[in-house]
Amino acid sequence: QVQLVESGGGLVQPGGSLRLSCAASGIAFRIYVMAWYRQAPGKQRELVATVTSDNNSNYSDSVKGRFTISRDNAKNTVYLQMNSLRPEDTAVYYCNAKRATLGYWGQGTQVTVSS
Repeated sequence: QVQLVESGGGLVQPGGSLRLSCAASGIAFRIYVMAWYRQAPGKQRELVATVTSDNNSNYSDSVKGRFTISRDNAKNTVYLQMNSLRPEDTAVYYCNAKRATLGYWGQGTQVTVSS
């Protein structure tokens, strides 16, 4: 079956960095658009960044210049490098794989930015 397993979340001080990973199995990873979403308490889930099968990336305005999404097709893994973290980046971060009408989600990993 399809599995997306996120890791790398945790508690970090403002200005710090974290790198999230999402390991995929059960899909032809290289042909999927991969994305990171996040959901803060009491808010809707929002798109953070996407990377296409040919490595084109896009970012929400709130993270542009601070976050970098990348993928390693040999390892079936997508990453989110998060720098200059702010308290407002605190959320559960979810990995998503999408192709046409197919879409899959990971279980999420908590990121907390606090002093």
